[in-house]
Amino acid sequence: MAVFVALGAFLMTLAGGWTAQRVTDRRHLVLGLAGGLMLGVVGLDLLPEALEAAGTEVFGVPAALLLFVAGFLLAHLVERLLAARQAAHGAEEAGDAASGGGRVPEVGLTAAAAMVGHSAMDGVAIGAAFQVGGGMATAVALAVIAHDFADGFNTYTITSLYGNARRRALAMLFADAAAPVVGAASTLLFTIPEHLLGAYLGFFGGALLYLAAAEILPEAHHEHPARSTLLCTVAGAAFIWLVVGIAD
Repeated sequence: MAVFVALGAFLMTLAGGWTAQRVTDRRHLVLGLAGGLMLGVVGLDLLPEALEAAGTEVFGVPAALLLFVAGFLLAHLVERLLAARQAAHGAEEAGDAASGGGRVPEVGLTAAAAMVGHSAMDGVAIGAAFQVGGGMATAVALAVIAHDFADGFNTYTITSLYGNARRRALAMLFADAAAPVVGAASTLLFTIPEHLLGAYLGFFGGALLYLAAAEILPEAHHEHPARSTLLCTVAGAAFIWLVVGIAD
């Protein structure tokens, strides 16, 4: 049953990616929406789950928040290092990246791979919830299927934003769609300790927030500082709030 529900997440993820690639003529709106969805996922979904699951504190600070900051800083560091490396090889576009204006394809692929890992954890959550049974399974399944639309949307958008070819973006989209099915099936073999899951969610949340705040939202407003773009960002965050509220 858990794998069957994960197939729903598979289809919803593909629907999100399909939507992202069909509205390329409104790219600034797509990026604004993606930024809002990512902000909502981090602040309203990942961080609360991470804080609840990780539990422990380090020098008075929850471990999940320390890993959240570490994820943010590591995403920034990786992007700068990749930009500097490509600039050193004389790539014109990477030269812009080193000064803050370009896009490095490897960053998009790394971010998309993190989305795939997150989706696999969604599948694990579905499997674990069905092991618990009752209303827990229904709530988790609803939350995962609903926000996997946002995951598919964001995975395709992030990969494309950093200059990767369409076939790469589609490959990452299909990997993201398949990940919940693999994750749900894995719960038949083993379970992940709750504190490790919380640590992962905190770390991933920090990296995701960096991409939303430092890359996607500035790009959305770069050529089209329109009110409609801002409204799309607010709508994206509000959608995740609605999903979390329904799941609870």
